[in-house]
Amino acid sequence: MTEQNNVKILIVDDDKFLLTMYANKFSKFGYEVETAISGDDALAKIRLGYTPVIILTDIIMPKMDGIAFLDEIKKSGLVKEACLIVLSNQGQSADIDRAVKSGIDGYIVKATAIPSEVVEEVSKIYDKKKKVV
Repeated sequence: MTEQNNVKILIVDDDKFLLTMYANKFSKFGYEVETAISGDDALAKIRLGYTPVIILTDIIMPKMDGIAFLDEIKKSGLVKEACLIVLSNQGQSADIDRAVKSGIDGYIVKATAIPSEVVEEVSKIYDKKKKVV
C-alpha cells in the first residue's frame, strides 16, 4: 500500500477509542488526520474552513447520525469533491442502501476488517474516485 502523504482525512465516530485508533493508523500511512466525535462536530470543523479530501464516518452516533451528516454536507454544498466513505458495524443491506442513496463512494463494515485493512480499503476507494474525477 502506498502512503497518502498530506491527504486530509476527517474521521467521524462517537467511540473515542476507535477514533484514536483509526487516527493513529491513518497517520502512520501519511494521512493528515482530523477527528470529530459527532456529525455536528464534523460540520462545525468544515464550516470553520477545514477541507478534507476524504471523510470517513460511522453511521450510529447520537444527535446526528452519519447519514444525516453526509446529507447535510451534500445539501449545503460543503466539500463537494470529498471522497465520502462510511465505516460502520451496520452491515445490513437496508443500512448500506440508505448510505448509497446519500451518494457515498464506499462502505466498509468495521467488524469485517482490521484497522490496516480499513486504511487499505479507504486508499483503494480514494484512488478509484481520483481516477473518475
